[in-house]
Amino acid sequence: VQIRKGEDVKKYYDLEGELGRGKFGTVFKCREKGSKLTLAAKFIPIERRQDRKNVEREVEIMRTLQHPRLIQLYDAFESNNIMCVILELIEGGELFERVIDDDFILTEKACTIFMRQICEGVEFIHRKNILHLDLKPENILCLTKTGNRIKIIDFGLARKYEPDKKLQVLFGTPEFVAPEVVNFDQISYATDMWSVGVICYVLLSGLSPFMGETDIQTMSNVTLALYDFDDEAFDDISADAKDFIAKLLTKNQATRMSGKEALSHKWLKEEAAETALSKTKLKRYVVKRRWIKAVNAIMALQRMGAKLDL
Repeated sequence: VQIRKGEDVKKYYDLEGELGRGKFGTVFKCREKGSKLTLAAKFIPIERRQDRKNVEREVEIMRTLQHPRLIQLYDAFESNNIMCVILELIEGGELFERVIDDDFILTEKACTIFMRQICEGVEFIHRKNILHLDLKPENILCLTKTGNRIKIIDFGLARKYEPDKKLQVLFGTPEFVAPEVVNFDQISYATDMWSVGVICYVLLSGLSPFMGETDIQTMSNVTLALYDFDDEAFDDISADAKDFIAKLLTKNQATRMSGKEALSHKWLKEEAAETALSKTKLKRYVVKRRWIKAVNAIMALQRMGAKLDL
């Protein structure tokens, strides 16, 4: 995929309804004129040079990531200071939203099915010498509304990783970032694996292991790697599942499991329990994050100059 400069996306694709908008742009459903394939078109303003560089980097990274567990890039256009990226359309919604549905029975076995797929995607990303750096529940989507196949999305913060060059970043979501990010230390493939551990902890228990009253408190808990399995939510969780999480949430990057090691872990290799887990706390967690997202969206629109009657 090369960025087609000066070309109009509407020449090749029919735009349909708007799917959503966020701080990085607006997404529409679209249909390729030739194949009639339904896809997603993401329009991103690139007036600022840095915005242009960010989108170009994202396209460059996505171009190398062809894998069934990752959102696929189809096309890219640039004209009139707007970049349009054509992506695979994923209509199943966020994984956590699917799991808290009344018709979904959450078991440890179901969690292993999801975590295995996440690890497959992350292991492939790392094999291509790329770090995702924004792994969180909102970036894990279900392919369909009823199936259990997932896709990792959003490579906006992803970086090419060269082990001999020092890479430090200071971004991400406090709840899910690794200690080395908070401390502005050298990062590595292990940085993504920490986030996988946090996602797994939340999925199994509905609790966020490092969440404090404020972002500062959360980041302090992260740097200390302070968490436990003491809550009653973990009473019915197997020792193998806890061991899987513990091997990811280690402060020392060198001893953290890699994607390959995670896929070979006993918990993902063997048949896990099919006992139904309580979803009460997970529902509460998802609703809280919905609120935070809604508030952030309103603030982003206000920053862009929108007048809102609330």
